[in-house]
Amino acid sequence: MGTTSSVTEFILLGLTQDPMEQKMVFVIFLVFYVGTVVGNLLIIVTIKSSQTLGSPMYFFLFYLSLADSCFSTSTAPRLIVDALSAKKIISYNECMTQVFALHLFGCMEIFVLILMAVDRYVAICKPLRYPTIMRRQVCCILIVLAWIGSFIHSMAQIILALKLPFCGPNMIDHFFCDMQPLLKLACMDIYVINLLLVSNSGAICSSSFVILMISYIVILHSLRNHSAEGRKKALSTCTSHITVVILFFGPCIFIYTRPPTTFPMDKMVSVFYTIGTPFLNPLIYTLRNAEVKNAMRKLWHIKITSI
Repeated sequence: MGTTSSVTEFILLGLTQDPMEQKMVFVIFLVFYVGTVVGNLLIIVTIKSSQTLGSPMYFFLFYLSLADSCFSTSTAPRLIVDALSAKKIISYNECMTQVFALHLFGCMEIFVLILMAVDRYVAICKPLRYPTIMRRQVCCILIVLAWIGSFIHSMAQIILALKLPFCGPNMIDHFFCDMQPLLKLACMDIYVINLLLVSNSGAICSSSFVILMISYIVILHSLRNHSAEGRKKALSTCTSHITVVILFFGPCIFIYTRPPTTFPMDKMVSVFYTIGTPFLNPLIYTLRNAEVKNAMRKLWHIKITSI
């Protein structure tokens, strides 16, 4: 069967069909989304404006917050608007665009988390060579490569999605367009497509998680040789990073490394990594980081006093 599709739009079933629950979804996720955007923008503005947050760690944190904001924006606004809509219709082109954006910024978040782990590894395990290895030019090159890698990944996803023919029905049992719910609607044998999907998204999630866990095990092992104060500071930073990694990769691995089967908890798991984690990241990195909190206080004190 070719890739010609008779479906020009899809209907998103969302999280619930109950009118009262839809109103609750609207309020809850509007708060979550506003909190995500405001929290990440605060970090972005603070890092960009502060002279004390010029280290590579904060350079990468800037891009993590940027990826978080865009990643959440690729799904949350649609969920919020659809919660009050009688018909949750999304056009074919909008659906494909959402698939592309979701994987672009999701993959970027994965690569930035890896770069942050590399930065912590060099800082803790090779402190004398840290200024030489993690130069600004090197960090910029790494970020460019992360964007290129993310673009290649999302292009692979959209190529797979565009190959799917849809003959009806057009109801997506989800609150956003992604490959798994789209595969269920495709009128073709999806075995090869799903195999490619698992070997792409699934492999990226799983291998990245393993790499990150190994790197942090090495880092924590090397902390034995540090002073008590240095060990405490490094543990605080690494704990924040490990928390983010587990919160993000756990749901991703659950969704993208399995056959095209549906479980009742799929939607809530997707909520957690597309909306929950981007909301929690600013809290994790500011509440556990004295330098960011101090820089924020100074920045906003200057802003307020200058009014």
